[in-house]
Amino acid sequence: MSNPMSDASEMARLSRSVRATYERQAEAWDRARNRSLFERAWLERAVADVPPGGSVLDLGCGGGEPIASWLIAQGYDVTGVDFAAPMLRIAKRRFPDARWVLADMTTLSLGCSFDAVIGWGSFFHLTQQAQRAALPRIADHVAEGGRLLLTVGPADGEITGTVAGETVYHSSLAPDEYKAILETAGMQCEDFVPEDPECTGHTLLLARRKASARQKD
Repeated sequence: MSNPMSDASEMARLSRSVRATYERQAEAWDRARNRSLFERAWLERAVADVPPGGSVLDLGCGGGEPIASWLIAQGYDVTGVDFAAPMLRIAKRRFPDARWVLADMTTLSLGCSFDAVIGWGSFFHLTQQAQRAALPRIADHVAEGGRLLLTVGPADGEITGTVAGETVYHSSLAPDEYKAILETAGMQCEDFVPEDPECTGHTLLLARRKASARQKD
């Protein structure tokens, strides 16, 4: 990770202000969102075994473009979750037939599982402590044989980024810690690519929930 900040109190303040920043900047962030679908190769891996009409959770969906839009176009049953109500209002205007839920991934409890869960540009806004608590909860929403795709950081640490010119918080655990948490949650890490040059430098974590013996048969 790059651009570290040494002031712990400032980092703590920023970690608490992420939601408010996205609420203020929802329209500006949405206008500036890259819609080239540079994410496509990873999205295709995440839904590779999802049947037509299968369920996909877009965790941190923003305004629904381009990820939810692409998933809907592929014929998947999409549920979008975001903690910023203004983002969801944008998504609902675009795709009124999809399910949009105001929720925080740290307390996520949707009462169902999904064939794939995708958290692009969202999970890494949690503090390291919050990530350790949230990852098993998120994993619980992945159905047997389903995959989880997250953007994380390449190494343990905290940095800052920007949203419409405002500074925002980012953090990551070490790759081995992510793998250990997922293994305890019944998932196996299929791939971890730090700063993927073919994906504008994003760091990707792809994991899969182990299938039961009955499902394998």
